[in-house]
Formats: sequence, structure tokens, C-alpha cells
Amino acid sequence: MQLSRIAVAGASGLIGSALVRSLTADGYEVVRLVRREPRDDTEVRWDPEAGRVDTAGLAGCDAVVNLAGAGVGSRRWTETYKKRIHDSRVNGTTALAKAVASLDEPPRVFVNGSAMGYYGETGDRVVDENSPAGQGFLPELCVEWEAAAAPAHEAGVRTAFTRTGLVVGRGGGAWGKLFPLFQAGLGGRMGDGRQYWSFIALHDEVAAIRHLLETDGLSGPFNLTAPEPLTNSEITEAMGRVLHRPTLFTVPAPVLRTVLGEMAGDVLGSARVRPTRLLESGFTFAFPDIDGAIRAA
Repeated sequence: MQLSRIAVAGASGLIGSALVRSLTADGYEVVRLVRREPRDDTEVRWDPEAGRVDTAGLAGCDAVVNLAGAGVGSRRWTETYKKRIHDSRVNGTTALAKAVASLDEPPRVFVNGSAMGYYGETGDRVVDENSPAGQGFLPELCVEWEAAAAPAHEAGVRTAFTRTGLVVGRGGGAWGKLFPLFQAGLGGRMGDGRQYWSFIALHDEVAAIRHLLETDGLSGPFNLTAPEPLTNSEITEAMGRVLHRPTLFTVPAPVLRTVLGEMAGDVLGSARVRPTRLLESGFTFAFPDIDGAIRAA
């Protein structure tokens, strides 16, 4: 698919900023959605929690990518912050989807963020895009988040969802916090270490989003995770191996629950997620193994 002008919400985040750099380097015109007063015509004003978008600024866009949302791991999950996580994703997606649907000439594709949290706790069970949603705050959020994109889909816009795993990158997310600890020799497994972590290199995350943008016919959910998820213990060993640091420390589950509260379930929980539909669509991972993903970061 030939695209030229792409709007990106969440352009300042770990994934969004990497995506914008990649698109710009290849000659795409990128329009960023911002909460402040736009500086020029490469920015569009929006307020995701309030559900407002300057629709005129999206005119002429071939694609819209929505990666915006309050960080799930940024702070303890109080009821107030859980509402912020919810509203920033669901209200923001609703606003963008409605804005897209209202255009006289809608974009050809809408790629909307989601998360592997859709599946909840999976234990040793392998799940893919055909598996049902789990139970709890994150699965219920993901279901609602994806459903909020319905206006775009109903308007005939090809709509795809990125159920992203743990992104291996230095600039943010879980690994943004793990790298300094492991480099200081303070890293180690969390809980019993048997829980599965489904990861993806930042390079592959961006490449997969571009694959969904640029490949005709791809719609619905896609797991953006490396082909083979690993346990927390295996990832801990890989971090020590690649960074040449000891991994002697262990954070007991009760300590994590005390420090993180409800969010500890996301760290201690097991998500054995495979990217079946992404692989079937012809996507090739540059860094399918954890050692390569860590080195790339």
C-alpha cells in the first residue's frame, strides 16, 4: 500500500517516537497529535480523556496510528490512576475513531494500540489471536479499548490492533527500568521466575506496525511478540549473559505485591503469547531471540 501522510497519536512515547523516526527517515509526512497548541501544520490538537480531536487536521492523512495512553507501569494502580489508564485509552480511541469516520475522505487504515494483557494470566498455556480474553483489569480494558475503534471499522476503514508484549528498549517501558538495575549488578528474577514474559525488540515492534500499515488486507488483532516467549528466569539469565553482570538478586512475590499493589499481578503473571497471525501475514522478525533483542537495545 502506498501511503504518504500518516497521523500518529502517542508520538512521544517509547514506541511512538521510534515509529516516527522510522517513518520520517523513509520520507513519510508524519502528523503528530498533541495536547498543547500546535506549532505548525505537522501537529494536530487533541484531548484524549475529554474525547476531542481537531478533525480538520486529519484531512488528507492516508493512515492513523493510535499509540496513546497513560503508562500501565508508570505508578501504583490506585483507583484514580486506573481510571486515568482507562480513559486515556478508551476515550482517546473513541475520539480518534469517530474523527476518522467523520472525514469526507477517511484514511485507508487505522492501526490502534492494544496489549498482550488482553489474555490475562495464561500460566503455561500458549495463546494466540484466536484465544479468548482473560479476566481482570487489563483484559477488560483491552476488550473495551479495541471495541472503541468500531466507528472507524464501520466507516470502512481497515482497522488493525497491536497486542504488544514487553518491549525491549532502553527508553521506557519495563526494560527501561530493568536495564539500569542489571547494569548495576542488581538484577535478578522476580517471584519464582517461572512466569512467561512475551517480549519483542523495539526494532521489531516498529517494523510490525509498519507491516500492518503498508500491507493491504491486514485487519483485526495481531500479537506483537517474539515467536517464542521465555520465562522470567530465562530472561534474567539472558540479561546477565549479554550485559556480563551477575544476577544474584531475587525479588520475592510478597515484596512485589507490597510495593506495586495490584500492578504486581502484571509482573508476576504469566503470559505465553505467540504471534500466529503476524507470522502468517509474512512478517519476519529481525531479533526473534532474547539475546539479540537485548543487544539491539
